[in-house]
Amino acid sequence: MPIFTTYDGTELVYRTLGEGPPLVCLPGGAMRASRYLGDLGGLAAGRTLILLDLRGTGDSAMPADESTYRVDHEVADVEALRVHLGLERMDVLAHSAAGNLAMLYAAAHPQRLGRTVLVTPTAWVLDLVSTAEDRLAAARLRAGTELYDTAVEAYGRILGGADTAEEWDRAAPLFYGRWDDVAQAHDAAGEHEQNEKAAAAYVGPGACDPAAVREALRQLAGEVLVLAGALDGNPPPGLAERIAAAFPAGILDVRPGAAHFPWLDDPDGFAERVERFLATGA
Repeated sequence: MPIFTTYDGTELVYRTLGEGPPLVCLPGGAMRASRYLGDLGGLAAGRTLILLDLRGTGDSAMPADESTYRVDHEVADVEALRVHLGLERMDVLAHSAAGNLAMLYAAAHPQRLGRTVLVTPTAWVLDLVSTAEDRLAAARLRAGTELYDTAVEAYGRILGGADTAEEWDRAAPLFYGRWDDVAQAHDAAGEHEQNEKAAAAYVGPGACDPAAVREALRQLAGEVLVLAGALDGNPPPGLAERIAAAFPAGILDVRPGAAHFPWLDDPDGFAERVERFLATGA
């Protein structure tokens, strides 16, 4: 796997998958190894996916200074990757918590971005945060069978403070459009893919000034697709619409029947929609 050295001497690893124009892919988690993204529903058929393992995750090295796990420090890692790849401008796809990283990168380096895809992004860097009520309302859309009733009850306990592995196991079906073998395997793999210490530091105090980020993003010329799941509560579609509105050329697409990992819920539809946007900006 290719390795490059970022600004502070940390060696970072990325994988390439597929063929076609490059698409830099930033994983969420926060701080989950990029392998969970797979081939993004077959998107690799027309794009070379450049799947970055963020510092301290996957095959990338641990930094000497653990404070650099904070998301604003990782902006320089993304820029170092662009320079390493020799790209004047790059298209970027970011999932979930990495939406914050992509937005901070866009604010700092707007001239280096082509088109940006934010997949079920969180957006605390814009001070747009899903509430517990938002998340429970989305979860309750699934109620009506024993599997989902159990999951909704567990999720309610998690949001109330009972943050245990057992409760997360019970709530897991809520994060997928369907709880099939693919979803269950994907969920099981996640237990071993996240750097929890890094995740705790990712949203550290002082990481950003949301008002300044909003102002900077108003200058972004490139198109941005915010892709939400109709069944997702983080962000729910209404909040995803507000995230899209933060960009001059923001587009919202809500995927029916999808939750937090829409490339698993509807692989063909996801890949077709993202490829169309990357090709045309619409």
